Amino acid sequence: MNIASLLVKTAQAFPDGIALAKGEAPHATWRAVLRKVSVMATHLRHRMGLQPGERVALAMTNGVESLEAMYAIWHAGLCAVPMNAKLHPKEFAFILGNSGARACFVTPDLAEAIASVKGECPSLERIIDTTTRDYSFMAVGDPIALHRALPTDPAWFFYTSGTTGRPKGAVLTNRNLLAMSQNYYADVDRPEPGGSIIHVAPISHGSGLWNFPMLARGVTQVFPESGRYEVPEMVELLHRWPDATIFLAPTMVKRLIESPAVGEIRPGEIRTISYGGAPMYVSDLKRSLELLGNVMVQLYGQGESPMTISHLSRAVHADKNHPRWEQRLASAGLPDTCVEVRVVDEAGQSMPTGEVGEIVVRGDTVMDGYWQNPEATAKSLREGWLWTGDVGCFDEEGFLTLKDRSKDMIISGGSNIYPREIEDVLNTHPAVLECSVVGRPHPEWGEETVAFVVPREGRAVTPAELDQLCLDNIARYKRPKEYRFIDALPKNNYGKILKTDLRTKL
Repeated sequence: MNIASLLVKTAQAFPDGIALAKGEAPHATWRAVLRKVSVMATHLRHRMGLQPGERVALAMTNGVESLEAMYAIWHAGLCAVPMNAKLHPKEFAFILGNSGARACFVTPDLAEAIASVKGECPSLERIIDTTTRDYSFMAVGDPIALHRALPTDPAWFFYTSGTTGRPKGAVLTNRNLLAMSQNYYADVDRPEPGGSIIHVAPISHGSGLWNFPMLARGVTQVFPESGRYEVPEMVELLHRWPDATIFLAPTMVKRLIESPAVGEIRPGEIRTISYGGAPMYVSDLKRSLELLGNVMVQLYGQGESPMTISHLSRAVHADKNHPRWEQRLASAGLPDTCVEVRVVDEAGQSMPTGEVGEIVVRGDTVMDGYWQNPEATAKSLREGWLWTGDVGCFDEEGFLTLKDRSKDMIISGGSNIYPREIEDVLNTHPAVLECSVVGRPHPEWGEETVAFVVPREGRAVTPAELDQLCLDNIARYKRPKEYRFIDALPKNNYGKILKTDLRTKL
């Protein structure tokens, strides 16, 4: 089943319903979106010569065009490669090259970045800027029939960095995305036609993944005119598009509850805030419930099992009289309906209740594997189970609590930051002998990065030099917020750097 069949069915059920909105203004009905998408698919297949299964990337800030492009890709039987708009050009280049994308849709703010690396991407033949005639011409012509894809066909490459510092492309199939959508109805919510989803978080990640269960129910997809998260703007959109679903990282929730504009939100304007991607302080969560009412739902998932491992329901959030209410709020909730979740030791044996181990998950949401990376696939997928790299435990009620991240991942503002990626860049400086990057708590962003650097003997290096090196090679938000120069890194008998010791120095 082609995931784009959801759009075909919705256009039949709600032809005149508002499908897309730019800010407060309606943009297109479901009938019109299907027509445009199917004509765009004609251009992709016949004018550009793309064949079923080939990849098309997206380097786009949030906008109605991003959803049009995605569904055109799927309608044509192609595979979408959405990329984080905040990436560095070198990071775009790697993803474009690794995925073998033959075309890339871009918004004008990212057109130059993609053009600058086109020469490094042999497969990339065409860059389609949404403000140019090339894009507008794609709405002209005859529609093509929906490609009959298999459930196992790749639909979305979700690139997520690993401990090697190289991004890995989690291959999500039509079946994965459909199972994720069905699980949303089972465990999160079943929205009503005529409601809205306001895309203030990146369409390339969680908010974009939530488009499927919303679209299948005829929910209007609203894109802020700013293309980003601004609390006052979002509140104005809530007035215009009530019964709204919103996906937010915990830091975005904190910005909302600390904004004076939160007092302008009226009952019924927010249907659901699903939050995830990082831990949330219980104090912030309690304040959110006080100010916003019973609208909060937590999700725990990964790109490898999109949005679907466990959840903390609206009912649990509201159950203030439960004797373990605060402990429950601090957990990641109960396993999702359509997956199996276990906590295991290194041999894969289940751990007793209350004992910590690695979290593994199995089900139809789990990725097909990592694109062209059999070694990483074999490490993460074992006998049908996804080894998440996250460490946690179950309590006696079956609630899952995350304790640590075995891969030393740092989560800042809802974005994953992998220390090894930063360390690889810092180690290229001729005056750096070795380094190690760790995260430290930050009241607004959750965590921020700190680099411990050992200079080579007789060589000098400044924070400004290292900062520029990072800015030249990785996204700005990943760079360390502080550089600490030390004589040696703490190590164990096997020469492994003891990051736990470094964290005690913060």
